[in-house]
Amino acid sequence: MKTRFKAQVIIVGGGLAGVSAGLYLGRALRDVLVIDNGKSMARWEPHVENYLGFPNGISGEKLLHNGKRQARKYGALFHADKITSARQSRNGGFALKGQTANYHCERLLLATGIFHIPPDIRGFSSCLGHSMFFCKDCDGHRVRGKALLIYGWTDETAEYALGMLQYSSRVSIVTDARKPCWSGRSGKLLKKYGIPVYTDCIKEAVHQGRQLQVLRFADGDKLSVQALFTTRGDIYLNKLAKALGARLDEEGQIEVDACMQTSVRGLYAAGCVTPANCQMIIAAGQGAVAAQAINRDLFLTSLKLGILKRAGNS
Repeated sequence: MKTRFKAQVIIVGGGLAGVSAGLYLGRALRDVLVIDNGKSMARWEPHVENYLGFPNGISGEKLLHNGKRQARKYGALFHADKITSARQSRNGGFALKGQTANYHCERLLLATGIFHIPPDIRGFSSCLGHSMFFCKDCDGHRVRGKALLIYGWTDETAEYALGMLQYSSRVSIVTDARKPCWSGRSGKLLKKYGIPVYTDCIKEAVHQGRQLQVLRFADGDKLSVQALFTTRGDIYLNKLAKALGARLDEEGQIEVDACMQTSVRGLYAAGCVTPANCQMIIAAGQGAVAAQAINRDLFLTSLKLGILKRAGNS
């Protein structure tokens, strides 16, 4: 029989949003459990340069480690598991099933995040976060003046390439045998600003250590590259939100109000699984907002039910 855990608040997701929420709820003296499957996108970032307070940068792994240590200091508990299903329980709250245990809580925060789809090309995986990137806002500054390639074939790709001209004059697009499907306007802008488009099939990425050097095409041609940004799209990890009946937008993001509450009473969401700009510092901020809202919700409920707890004399 699986172990059963019960907490006032359960947070599904141990990334920056979930850890931040755990910290705030722990400091609010709430019984909070963070369930972490260890797959935060932050682990792909070896050197985060735009998180306030770290002028020399910090790795995503270290940022998570420090955050969890800080949250544990104030009583937040962490458990390693993958939640496979969720439902609203008959007596209120939420019931969750994991691979190793079952869980129940009064309030639930989904900080399940997002998965950026990398190029499916041999040689790319070891370059993630070093010379292959997903976000120009995060990493554009670090590739200034380099030979940049934008991987994709949509209007987003074209806009990305045009935006990267702010960082380098050497920007090209590779579509990897896909026919460009961007708009006529995007096509005209690419021509106007002299951004080359290569449509041949990519055979492999040649790299030295984790530094991209050359793309080899199937026809034998080569293209020098120092950094590549991919625009293949994202997968929003919204399975639990769907199961609980939360409203999603057209892209699959969980819709939330200003307090990060979903369309389901008592269910909250924060971080990159919502329509926020997917940045670590924004995710952490949303986690804090959600935690404060959950804390107030529990406080008002206790007042209504006449079960407000009082601190004992020390």
